[in-house]
Amino acid sequence: MSDEVDVNPEEEAKDDDAAGGGKKPATGLLPKLLKFIAIGLGALVFIVTVTMLTVNIMNKGGKSQTVVPLTDSYAAVKKQYSMFTLIGTIVTRTRDPTPKNISVDIIIGYDLNNTAAATELTSRLYELRDSVRNYFSGKSASELQPENEARIKNEIRERLNTTVLDKARIRIILFDKLDLYDME
Repeated sequence: MSDEVDVNPEEEAKDDDAAGGGKKPATGLLPKLLKFIAIGLGALVFIVTVTMLTVNIMNKGGKSQTVVPLTDSYAAVKKQYSMFTLIGTIVTRTRDPTPKNISVDIIIGYDLNNTAAATELTSRLYELRDSVRNYFSGKSASELQPENEARIKNEIRERLNTTVLDKARIRIILFDKLDLYDME
């Protein structure tokens, strides 16, 4: 009977604990950790997919709605102009029943370094002065209020470009002085 070994399960477990230092091997920890990582990655993929589908549906597959169109008013760099200041101060009366005096000093802006425009503006100086004087003498004091200044500048620019100038183009009108006062 020497072939028979008396096996006692309690003694065998004690022998295994003594050999391994008393700790149980962590055989179930790695599969659980991998399972949670896989669930997390699956959730992340699901969230990204749903987000992308929602954004595409909201935009209808087109361009973003927040694109700002570039126009002259949004341009980062303002245009520079050459300035014509030889017109000087023009004094005239308004067309009111009790006329008021108006004194205006205009600066004309034209394309930068355009010598042909500078030559034409200089050669037509008296026509420019006369046209501006006629413009202001045809207006009433209520039409020449500060809130109408942008409209006045546009009207003068269009008037000078169409009636006085041939080749040169005025791009901007500036007022160095625009005074309206009672006659003395």
